[in-house]
Amino acid sequence: MSLLLITGIVIFSGFLLGELAARISLPKISGYIIAGILLNPQVFGIVPHSFIETGEPLVNISLAVITFHIGGSLSFSKIRKEGKNYLLMTLAESLLAYLLVFGVVFIAVQYLLNVFDSVYVSVAFSMLLASLAAPTDPSATLAVIEEYKAKGPVSSSVLGIAAFDDVMGIVLFTVSLASAKILMGSADASLVSSLEHMGHNIGLALVIGGAFGFLLNFLSSVFRKETEGALIVLILGILIACFGTASFLEVDELLSTLAMGVIVVNYNKQRDEIFGLVERYTEELIFVIFFTLSGLHLDISLLSGNSALVVFFIIARAVGKYTGIWGVSSFIDVPSQVKKYTSGGLLPQGGIVIGLALLVSKEEIFKEFSTLIMTVVIGTAIIHELLGPVISKLSLKKAGEIK
Repeated sequence: MSLLLITGIVIFSGFLLGELAARISLPKISGYIIAGILLNPQVFGIVPHSFIETGEPLVNISLAVITFHIGGSLSFSKIRKEGKNYLLMTLAESLLAYLLVFGVVFIAVQYLLNVFDSVYVSVAFSMLLASLAAPTDPSATLAVIEEYKAKGPVSSSVLGIAAFDDVMGIVLFTVSLASAKILMGSADASLVSSLEHMGHNIGLALVIGGAFGFLLNFLSSVFRKETEGALIVLILGILIACFGTASFLEVDELLSTLAMGVIVVNYNKQRDEIFGLVERYTEELIFVIFFTLSGLHLDISLLSGNSALVVFFIIARAVGKYTGIWGVSSFIDVPSQVKKYTSGGLLPQGGIVIGLALLVSKEEIFKEFSTLIMTVVIGTAIIHELLGPVISKLSLKKAGEIK
């Protein structure tokens, strides 16, 4: 089957299932994901395994557009007004999710399931898996927000916290990775050098995003009289170049494109036109491609094995995020609906978490449990991808932000 034919089937199937989902009052994104699962090589075998790697550039372009849009929601005026609250809520929900997942997973693997013989191995495994509980995949919630045109403090809080969540996730993962190496007896492990590497990663990613953001600002002012078509080509070209540069230099691509969005929304006089064009002409297509391909990438066979750990991880993470948001919101000035419903939009996972799990699998010292970590992460991604959009919609509806 030709590559173009498969691509056409994927996009059309995602669109069709998305429209059917909307007819029964589900978010369209749920239909996109189900379409991807039905096309999955492990289900009906319509799409061959070879297409999954071939379609990776489409996934990356989609992620670049989505994170650029999220960065565009972080204007400095909003950060000055709500940034402190976003930061406090991010610290609370991510750290509490980390601690709860660590405790629950350690008890499970050491005493309930007897997975490892060594306590040190159990601690290292639990630390690494817990570090993957912090990040949120905001693309699912963003898709729901855009589909239903949701507006209000909960929508803003979810996007603001999700932007900080990725940075917090990288910090927790870096510290946990270095500590786990020490526990596993690595002579080369150094917490200080790991922290230096993390600072370099985050710093360079922000510099790259900022540079491409100012480049777009300059060129959009030069070609200001051009057509909308020319402007959308310029936006996508620079955005993809930003993602590609970060990938080439091996720093966080999503952080770079998010930073690019922040620069554009704060320093470009055409900000409304730019983000309006992205929303009107690419958003629906991007969501169809990204979430349908996400369904294709899920390894369904991993869901059945180690299901107990998957359930423990999901429950502990959800309780941690809800308790963190609820607890810190009791001490800061935020609307009551933010306290009650923000955590519902922070449950989806994918993207960066799977990428971090892959980094674990590349470390020879973790070969004893790296496959198990990947199994749990992909298993939870399947559950979160299916239930996350529905929970996000329900949370926003209860908050009164979906009419």
